[in-house]
Amino acid sequence: MARVLITGGAGFIGSHAASALLSAGYEVGLLDNLAPQVHGTERHRPSYLNRDAELIVGDITDSLAVERALRGADMVLHLASCVGVGQSMYDIAAYVRTNELGTAVLLEALSRRPVERLVVASSMSIYGEGLCRSIDGLTLAPAERPVAQLKQSQWELTDEQGRLLDPIPTPETKQPTLSSIYALNKYAQERMCLIMGKAYGIPVLALRFFNVFGPHQALSNPYTGVLAIFAARLLNKRRPLVFEDGLQRRDFVHVQDVARACLLALESRHGDDVFNVGSGQSRTIQSVACDLARVMGRPDLTPDITGKYRAGDIRHCFADIEKGRGVLGFEPQVAFDDGLDELAGYLADQIAEDRAEKATEELLQRGLVA
Repeated sequence: MARVLITGGAGFIGSHAASALLSAGYEVGLLDNLAPQVHGTERHRPSYLNRDAELIVGDITDSLAVERALRGADMVLHLASCVGVGQSMYDIAAYVRTNELGTAVLLEALSRRPVERLVVASSMSIYGEGLCRSIDGLTLAPAERPVAQLKQSQWELTDEQGRLLDPIPTPETKQPTLSSIYALNKYAQERMCLIMGKAYGIPVLALRFFNVFGPHQALSNPYTGVLAIFAARLLNKRRPLVFEDGLQRRDFVHVQDVARACLLALESRHGDDVFNVGSGQSRTIQSVACDLARVMGRPDLTPDITGKYRAGDIRHCFADIEKGRGVLGFEPQVAFDDGLDELAGYLADQIAEDRAEKATEELLQRGLVA
């Protein structure tokens, strides 16, 4: 029976990936530092973790902990990461330490003891703005929006003549546009793994996750996925905070589909490549906030459209998933509405500390929100 080590395995995606792998007949080891921002100050083994997964408490930057976790591992799913665009723009050293140094420590260990396959979690954030189509029918990769434009609350992407651009699905061929420290970290993780995998004969796949949602997300972490942040607000009878005008578009993919993509990548014979992992659909942030409030029984808590922007944010990005369909056989199976209903059921007995306003204030004090 093959053994898979999941770094960051006690977290949101890691816990679902562990269950998927165990159901498929793998042994699973988890390396996680149980960071307080995600798991709370008590740092206990999360109750949602599959009991058949072995948890090793340790940090990805600790070479001894990594070496211990790798014992007996045949494959590695590397999820350990600090996540969140906003926090990455001021907690820079911590993000670089965990995301880049942590990956370097893992890769050094793998250089001494190669495994059969390495799958690394990347992010849609590396694209910056997603692809667009001009009024003339041309496919364009928009530049980052100028600050002067954002200060005038002109949110939409335009061409050089000031004409609106129409967002379209973004494939893996789009060149990265790194607009945040987090995006830079994720691209560095991706490239480091691909470079070292090629050098040491380890097949590597990088999965570029879009906006993942579902049960087990850290509700009290104000830098986690937007649906979890909205849920924390709604659980505390507060309106979800939405930046800009709320019409920015994203791709929301259920965590079970993401876990399935991880399993497919680990079992694939394909190597040295990158794949989008999304739903292939786009939704506005405003509509998602309204949908979540509805299924949680609080339709009165309409989104608070702030009209503010955050440094590092992009306007539109959603996934073209045709490559993953063709090569990995990845097909999203959880419809957005079904996933929301499941999430509402999970949230019914949850308690969350709403830290969204505090997080926004931290960004404001540093001039990262205007």
